[in-house]
Amino acid sequence: MSQQVPPSRVLSHLGVMAVLAVVLGVVVAGIAIPFAGIAGISARQVAKAVDDLPATFDTGTLPQTTRIVDANGNLITTLYDQNRVYRPLDQISRNMTQAIVSIEDYRFYQHGAIDLKGTLRAFVTNQANSGTVQGGSSITQQLVKQTLLTQAEESGNKNAMKAATADTYARKLKELRYAIALEQAHSKDWILERYLNTAYFGDGAYGVQAAARHYFNVNSNQLTVKQSALLAGLVKNPTGYDPTNFPDAAVARRNVVLDREAQLHVITSDQADALKQKKLGLHVQSSQNGCVNATAPFFCDYVINYLERDPDLGKTVDARKKLLTSGGLTIHTTLESPNQRAADSSLAKHVYPTDNAVGGIAEVEPGTGNVLALAQSRPMGNAAKKGQTYINYTIPQELGGSAGFQAGSTFKLFVLASAIEDHIPTSTKFNSQSPMTFNQADYKNCAGAPQWGGPWVVHNETGTGIFDMYKATQLSINTYFTQLERLTGICQPFALAKQMGVDLTDPDGDPQTRAGAERTPSFTLGIPSVSPLEMAGAYATFAARGEHCDPRPVTEIDDAAGTPIKTYAKSCKQVIPDWVADQVNDITQGVQQPANARNEGHAGFGYELGHTNLQTSTGAVIPSAGKTGTTQSDRSVWFDGYTPQISTVAMIAGANEQGTPISLDNVAVGGYVHSEVSGSGFAGPMWADAMHPIQSSLDPVPFHPINVAAETGVSASIPSVGGLSYKAAEQALEAAGFHVARGSAVASTYAAGTVVYGTPSGTAPTGSVIMLYTSTGHAPAPPKQHKKANHKKGR
Repeated sequence: MSQQVPPSRVLSHLGVMAVLAVVLGVVVAGIAIPFAGIAGISARQVAKAVDDLPATFDTGTLPQTTRIVDANGNLITTLYDQNRVYRPLDQISRNMTQAIVSIEDYRFYQHGAIDLKGTLRAFVTNQANSGTVQGGSSITQQLVKQTLLTQAEESGNKNAMKAATADTYARKLKELRYAIALEQAHSKDWILERYLNTAYFGDGAYGVQAAARHYFNVNSNQLTVKQSALLAGLVKNPTGYDPTNFPDAAVARRNVVLDREAQLHVITSDQADALKQKKLGLHVQSSQNGCVNATAPFFCDYVINYLERDPDLGKTVDARKKLLTSGGLTIHTTLESPNQRAADSSLAKHVYPTDNAVGGIAEVEPGTGNVLALAQSRPMGNAAKKGQTYINYTIPQELGGSAGFQAGSTFKLFVLASAIEDHIPTSTKFNSQSPMTFNQADYKNCAGAPQWGGPWVVHNETGTGIFDMYKATQLSINTYFTQLERLTGICQPFALAKQMGVDLTDPDGDPQTRAGAERTPSFTLGIPSVSPLEMAGAYATFAARGEHCDPRPVTEIDDAAGTPIKTYAKSCKQVIPDWVADQVNDITQGVQQPANARNEGHAGFGYELGHTNLQTSTGAVIPSAGKTGTTQSDRSVWFDGYTPQISTVAMIAGANEQGTPISLDNVAVGGYVHSEVSGSGFAGPMWADAMHPIQSSLDPVPFHPINVAAETGVSASIPSVGGLSYKAAEQALEAAGFHVARGSAVASTYAAGTVVYGTPSGTAPTGSVIMLYTSTGHAPAPPKQHKKANHKKGR
């Protein structure tokens, strides 16, 4: 005897039938709706609810994976909210399309938006069994459901996400209406293509291409019958059938798909039986998402920060972030992977992640600004005990979060270039003792800016004596450059550094800014907040003969179809005359190559930096130049070296776990403890180890020869200033185009403090330094008289 069905179950079932009737009415547009009033369901109300839904359905753009590639197209990393790479149907294996249709909707190409037979059977079965036993949704319906969920997740609207998964008739009616709209607007092939690119296949893989690459390391057009059966089985329960976590369940589900394909004569029973005996055959590929696992993590970080500041990519930062993580872009960068690997290797050798120091290397191409490599010793991550950090120490503060490090004597080149541009001869000599006390009031500030005052004591670390520009640069003589800076003033070298890309802020009107202590007489000895990238860009300006190019990490962005949507042209400007840069390069070649033609007899640091010399594979010397930097208390050391083709900066800075600057003296760095450090002996070898692996890619291109005529300027008569006050003499000489320096006081009958004479005298190239000697006010002592010997004639 059959069991009686409770009235409530009958009413529930009839309610479902009423809904189906509504759907039928929508499909055939106008058929009367039966079952009105059954179980309290108003067919009129339901029909009105359906009619109120839009007649079209905008599927929008699917979130796709963005690829960041190096200068040669090699993958650096990917960015995504959903790991998806869209593929048209003709690039998806027929094995895959047959498997998915067989298991999810075998009558897909025969029915409309709704498989009424399958839907009715599923609803009746599920109602009779008090649960979901059979799925009756067509592929089109599933596509609608997945699309609505994706759109809700993209919007970030929690209510929309809840509504997209709510188990209500309202949601199901909405999905049915949209399915009809899709079928009316698109072909079956379009719907199947979209479905295969939308579906979630588990373990972070969205769409069939991402799934094929993730599970089997093949493209979607290469999927075999066995592989396709596994993927097709995943869409029903991507988590429960995930082969990386539940291989037995995945095998069982794959075999169900194979049996279904055999039942539908897509494959033979023998094929199915043979394939069911096979293992899963996984070749799982880890998915890179973001910069942490990128081949160049901090270069990747720089690229993202750089692009998030580009208004062409969206009106807001959030809009730009969304484009980067879901736009399916290809971001073409300037990174040279061999350079990056060499820089990473050098840092790993010289500075360990957990050291109380930070090592950084930045490389820039002169003439383009292309950023070729960025590397640092502390890896990316949040495990502080392992030395990991998310602070990018290689780039400016506003992009990377680091407050920067003092650059030391590397800033002397800005004063050197300013002096040369002022036609101060490179032969200019100063008696550079240590220590020396200077009056800060002698250093001219920018027009209208307050003047400094008070004494300033400067020490040398590398010797004392009388030096010219060549030897003073090679030995990095502090008191020479403080005297040279007294002639140029501060405003000109400060402005030049800014033009060369160093992030400086004028302190006028805002003494509270970090730049408030930057434009001071101590500028030539280095400011406290500079990054390796800034200095690499600045020194690339000298290599490019005075043309500064803004650092550029990206050259082009393509959309998902491969069409360029934005190109990044180089941005360059001549900031110093080419002959000035040529002269600077000639001087700084002596730092590494002391036997320079203009540098005979100048020892320099060459003996100490012999390891930094570069050679081609044939042994030809690659001309290079550079400058060392060691800061006060040895808190950071630098070596900024360059050739006409590449500017590379290596920096090591003392920093505790929190990044607070500390001295490098007696600190273990790279497995060694140094009682004292220097740019030449500490940063120089790290620079060399980053450059030697790539030196074969460099051509032995010489620096441009110097222009002696441009350097010396036009000769002019030197005004006679004897008897004038020092101020009057200074004004007369400066009006004639000369610089003035104070010599010692000499005995003279001139009034005390007035000028006795200047050297040189007569004529000299404009820009020359005239040394003025003032009177003590006392006449020189008369020369001693010597008695003549009385020589008697011999007999």
